[in-house]
Amino acid sequence: MSNLVKPIETRRLYQQVADQIRALIASNAITPGTRLPPERDLAQQLGVSRPSLREALIALEIDGSVEIRMGSGVYVCPPAERPAPTTTAALGESPSELMQARAVIEGSAVVLACARVTAEGLARLRDTLTRMRAEMEQGGYPVEQDKQFHLTLAALSGNSVLVRLVGDLFDERHSPISSQLRERFDSSQTWQAALDEHEAILQALEAADPLAAQTAMRQHLKASTDRWISS
Repeated sequence: MSNLVKPIETRRLYQQVADQIRALIASNAITPGTRLPPERDLAQQLGVSRPSLREALIALEIDGSVEIRMGSGVYVCPPAERPAPTTTAALGESPSELMQARAVIEGSAVVLACARVTAEGLARLRDTLTRMRAEMEQGGYPVEQDKQFHLTLAALSGNSVLVRLVGDLFDERHSPISSQLRERFDSSQTWQAALDEHEAILQALEAADPLAAQTAMRQHLKASTDRWISS
């Protein structure tokens, strides 16, 4: 009997939305080469948020079902030589849900950090921002320094579980769907905004103001979501 029982797959919302769009394409309701309706209209038609729709479109782009042309729209690709997938594979956690989780966890971690922060800890955070700025001045994107800032801050909370959770959530940005989004929307401007937001978090920590620190952290992650997913 146990051999007949299979685990139930939890399908993420972007997979479900992508499958709905895939079904429309398969039914010839949307033919190859056709541009999909605008995001706002398609999200309303499918009854989902625009961030969820955007994640679904990125998933479809990854498997070659659609092509996203910046400034033009989303177009259905012609059938490939290989059989088209019938369902959307899991490509990582939903980026929008990931950022929501980070806001909850890191918003709490920074409050704990305010109560435990030391001059040495503040110096480590300041040094990380200095290295982040130097990487940007050389034309790079300071992903590693960004991660180090958030991990250092989590460590200042004194809670090793929070450090592990923050690290795991941050590393999820290297999943296929998050990486594709980041490649599309990362720029020197978005990284400069992130650096400024990190500076606001550090200033609140230096002032030992837990409410300001929590607000700055949540504003940073909300702004990151807006730049990365919802823009």
